[in-house]
This record gives sequence, structure tokens and C-alpha cells, in this order.
Amino acid sequence: MDGIMSKLRNLDAYPKINEDFYSRTLSGGLITLASSIFMLLLFFSELRLYLHAATETHLVVDTSRGETLRINFDVTFPALPCSILSLDAMDISGEQHLDVKHDIIKKRIDSHGNVIETRQDGIGAPKIEKPLQRHGGRLEHNETYCGSCYGAEATDDDCCNSCEEVREAYRKKGWALSNPDEIDQCKREGFLQRIKEEDGEGCNVYGFLEVNKVAGNFHFAPGKSFQQSGVHVHDLLSFQKDSFNLSHHINRLAFGEYFPGVVNPLDNVQWTQHTPSGMYQYFIKVVPTVYTDVSGHTIQSNQFSVTEHFRTGDRLQSLPGVFFFYDLSPIKVTFTEEHVSFLHFLTNVCAIVGGVFTVSGILDSFIYHGQKAIKKKMEIGKFS
Repeated sequence: MDGIMSKLRNLDAYPKINEDFYSRTLSGGLITLASSIFMLLLFFSELRLYLHAATETHLVVDTSRGETLRINFDVTFPALPCSILSLDAMDISGEQHLDVKHDIIKKRIDSHGNVIETRQDGIGAPKIEKPLQRHGGRLEHNETYCGSCYGAEATDDDCCNSCEEVREAYRKKGWALSNPDEIDQCKREGFLQRIKEEDGEGCNVYGFLEVNKVAGNFHFAPGKSFQQSGVHVHDLLSFQKDSFNLSHHINRLAFGEYFPGVVNPLDNVQWTQHTPSGMYQYFIKVVPTVYTDVSGHTIQSNQFSVTEHFRTGDRLQSLPGVFFFYDLSPIKVTFTEEHVSFLHFLTNVCAIVGGVFTVSGILDSFIYHGQKAIKKKMEIGKFS
């Protein structure tokens, strides 16, 4: 048994030295203090990394198909009234959403940015004050109202009971509503009068669009849109205006849900128009993104980059409006939150302690032996 103990004692890699042989120095104390502080700083830094999740980034080919793209927006037009502002969306597959009104809220604002009224899109409810019937006579008691669509009826039974319905019927036919004052519904509702009353006002429009996950565009422009000879046009004649101020402030624009660390480059972007008319264009490259947190919850979203261009010209050459053209990247970015394992943390702590201890020991030994050599030379008078 004593032989085994003796062999184990010979394996001791840490031989002990009697305290009588220790030589403590001032430089050694300073190095010990500095190395201890440095060691603590490194330890707390490593502890912080251990307690917080690290994010791993990977690039993969986007193979998803048949998905939709959600576009969240909040845009303010300080000099464009809500009654003439419309939103359209279309993509390269041929699908079109003209004069979008669902999931859209408009706020009338004054020149100082204060909210006047919040409402869904549309001109308003008709005032039934003996309106003109489709057959030509005025509405009488106990008679059902059926207003004329002024030649834009799809069938003989169609009725247009409000100015908005007449404009919609004209839009479907691809016609422009050149003189609203000749339309009984618009005249009764004060269509032009309302536009004149809202002159000088602005509009804050916010909501979201759900579109196909293919390249396309959406745009804010004055007037109702329609197709004429295969060309997308807007009815601007009914507003009796020569120019439109498209100055705008993008409060928020995001393609998909929010996820930690996302940066939307168009948030709080502002542009002021200095010419009578023109088309402002944003060209957006959308990058599909998947974010997975430490609990395994996955967020399907997107990031994007953008370039801008302003095209001047009169309204016959280019449609005045703010256009967002987007295209999708074939590469998907994946972010994955992961916690550092405890064994990895323990290994790093041991490396910090051992490394600092070894380096400080080498530095102390160098200083100690250097001082000792200089002192010895001074004693024999060879130090100069």
C-alpha cells in the first residue's frame, strides 16, 4: 500500500514549496492585482455571452412556392386630400387590385398634421333628397331608389345609388368621369364641393396588402384607376386640377412581420416635391428571411434594400403618384438563436484563468529576474 502511495506521490505535477523559500515582491503584487482584475473582466464578458443567445446566420436558396407577401405600410401625404387618393397593386402574373379599400384606413389631416377625421375609404353616404331615378323621374314615396349608371350598367338591372358606385361602374368600363357635375348622385353628394373643401388638407393612409409572392408594384396616386386599351390609367379629369403635390413621409414600410434586429430602410423617410408634377419611384429588393428564437418559435418575414428615382413630366406623359416596385431575391436568409452550452462556457472560463495566470507568471518572472540582474551589476559596479 505504501508503494502505491509513493508512486502516486511521484505523479504530482504541482510540487509544493516551503513558504520559507517564497520571495514576495512589489512588482509581483501589482501584476497579481492587474491580472486578477483582467481575469474578472474576461469572466463577466464570457458570462454575459453565455446568458444571452447568439444568432447564427445562414444563406440558403429560397424554394418556397405558392406563398403570399404581406406589405404593411403607413404613409402620410401632407398636401394630397384623402378623397382623391387611391391605392392600386399589381404583379407580373397579371393579378390586379385596383382602388384597394379593404384593410385600409385613411386619416384626414390639416396643414399642421393634426387629425381631422378617420374613416374607411369612400366619398360618403348619399343624401336621399328626391334623387333622380334611372328611368328619369324623381324618387317618390313608397318607391325603391335605383339610380342611373349613365351608360355604364353591366346589365339592365344594375343601379348606381351613389357617386362612388357611378365612378366604380365607369372604372369597370374603362371610362373616365370627366364632368361629375352632370352626374346626379355626385351633384347631390357634393363631390366637387367636398374636393374643394378638402383642398389644402393632407392624408395619412395605413394598413396592409396581401399580394402574391412574385415581382410587382403598388402605388398611391390621385384618381380612380382603370384599364384602357390594356394600359393602366387614372381618372384625373374629374378633379379639375392641373398638378398634384406628391410630397410624402413614409412612417413605416415592412414586408412581413417584425423580428428582432430587422432594419427597414424606408422607415421615417421623407420626400418633398419641388416640381408641379411627376412620378416618384422606389425600387425594392425583397430578401425572404426566417428568424428562429431560442424557444423554437419561427417568424417568416422579409428584409429589403431600396433605390429611389424621381421622374418629371406632365400627367399626359407619366402618371403622378408614388410607386413601389418590388422584386424577390432567390436567396433566403435564416437567423437562428442558440444558447452557448455550459461545457463550452466552462472551457472558456478555464482558458481565461489558465491563460491569464500563465502570462502574468511569465511577466512576473521576467521582471523579477531582470531586476535581480540589474541589482547584481550595480553591486559590482558594471551597470552604466
